[in-house]
Amino acid sequence: MSFAILGIDHVVLRVSDVERSIAFYCGVLGCTVERRLEDAGIYQLRAGRALIDLVDVAAPLGRKGGPAPGPDGHNMDHFALRIEPFDEAAIRAHLASHGIEAGKVATRYGAEGDGPSLYIEDPDGNTVEIKGPADRSAP
Repeated sequence: MSFAILGIDHVVLRVSDVERSIAFYCGVLGCTVERRLEDAGIYQLRAGRALIDLVDVAAPLGRKGGPAPGPDGHNMDHFALRIEPFDEAAIRAHLASHGIEAGKVATRYGAEGDGPSLYIEDPDGNTVEIKGPADRSAP
């Protein structure tokens, strides 16, 4: 094969309220707005080495995708954001300060192997996994 996958480049989420989503991804999770293509309804957020693209469901591109996300129709199962350090108490305190309840921490498999993670939901009900480093001491 002439290429190798290095990691996730970007994830595209269709959202019903762009500013609410920007507040969540930037204000809560620490992303930054990299580009706003307002005519197209695309807002690109920097998430480490990757991007999270928000597509406004009310914009022309967003309308092509059908109804807005909701309890009966998600656009994906979840995506994972690799973070460091993974300090459960600090993560929970930070999320709680934004009114976000986090799920149970469990060891889950990811790109680097088994490691701690928890799940939260963004304002549109998309599931976001907060993923810590792999446990390098595991066999």
